[in-house]
Amino acid sequence: MRRIVIACGLLAALAACGSRKDLAVEAGQQLPPAPYGRAVKPVPGELLDTPPLAIPERSVELRTRSEKREDDPFDLPPPEDK
Repeated sequence: MRRIVIACGLLAALAACGSRKDLAVEAGQQLPPAPYGRAVKPVPGELLDTPPLAIPERSVELRTRSEKREDDPFDLPPPEDK
């Protein structure tokens, strides 16, 4: 049992260690074309940045009293087996 735990720990440590250098374009490859309306191609660092729309903020509204749920047209029953 102890060997299994040690082996799992070593495998997790091995999986966690990876290359820690900056990304670069390989020889013979090129970056994707510039987006429509932009004259300059983005650099690799710009391609890795996520736009604000890709990470929406979570809105959590606390309920102070119970409310009736609206009908959900996508809440379908499970399929019947034939």
